[in-house]
Amino acid sequence: MYKASDNRYKENNVRHAGKTGLMLPPISLGLWHHFSSSDPLADRRKLILHAFDKGVFHFDNANHYGDGDVGSSEELLGQILKTDLKPYRDELVISTKVGYEIHDGPYGIGTSRKSILQGIDDSLTRLNLDYVDIYYAHRYDDATPIEETVRALDDVVKSGKALYVGVSNFEVPQMKQALEMFKKLGTPFVLDQMSMNLLNDHVESSGLRDLLKDNGAGAIAYGPLCEGLLSDRYLNGISDSYSIHPTNKDLLKDGKDALVKKLNDLNEIAQNRSQTLSQMSLAWLLRDPIVASVIIGTTNIDHLDDNLKALDNLEFSDDEVSAIEKIIKK
Repeated sequence: MYKASDNRYKENNVRHAGKTGLMLPPISLGLWHHFSSSDPLADRRKLILHAFDKGVFHFDNANHYGDGDVGSSEELLGQILKTDLKPYRDELVISTKVGYEIHDGPYGIGTSRKSILQGIDDSLTRLNLDYVDIYYAHRYDDATPIEETVRALDDVVKSGKALYVGVSNFEVPQMKQALEMFKKLGTPFVLDQMSMNLLNDHVESSGLRDLLKDNGAGAIAYGPLCEGLLSDRYLNGISDSYSIHPTNKDLLKDGKDALVKKLNDLNEIAQNRSQTLSQMSLAWLLRDPIVASVIIGTTNIDHLDDNLKALDNLEFSDDEVSAIEKIIKK
């Protein structure tokens, strides 16, 4: 029988989501890829429990996740929550999302009231939970009025099926509308989950960061290592088979060689900080208090532990900030 490490909160690293009482570990574990029905449960169980032993108490999911077998990522996590982690439920932050395709028909996609309300019930069944801590609208659905999406999320909270709500991939215009309505309803809105990494400052440059700050909410980063670009894997070149996330496609506008040069220049700064490029990249995002957590995706325990070492050095000197900004803004 699993027993959690007594030292899991030794470092006492927690961050608030904006001005709310929701606390998250600075590094969270996302179950987007390779947590599905085709993946070995024993190995994934070992990783998830190891993460919890290391103080990672937030696990991020979505009803669409499962590498083609949609919903199977929630089911995998649900098995572990039912057995090993059930005694620790009150310590955990479990999040999931609705909005991308989950089943056939018009209500299997989007954020209509029907999709959201049946989506939360289905997710809770797969997760073996009575409630989730954060329930997200996974995307902006231009086929559904924002008012309908917001009110449905508010009703999910009022029904006791979620403690907080968030959105993902909402840009400034939609976020402004949603924030106004969440405030009128008194909905505990906490986070906008966005693509964020050292090479992509869209959340800041678009004004989204300031909008969230001014409204007491936070941002949470997905893809903080830019599909592995911000690691030592591509310092010697980027293969033709490499597939970049649509939110980062502009990084290749000057060609792969220019991007590799940028990666190596950043890696040199990281080495001078006694960090890997990945560790420095995570630390860079976490230097902003608006960022409540960064969601990493890994199936490797050594990789997880290596990423967690980013927390050993979150401070940047003025010279380091200037040098990094000079590189990334070229």
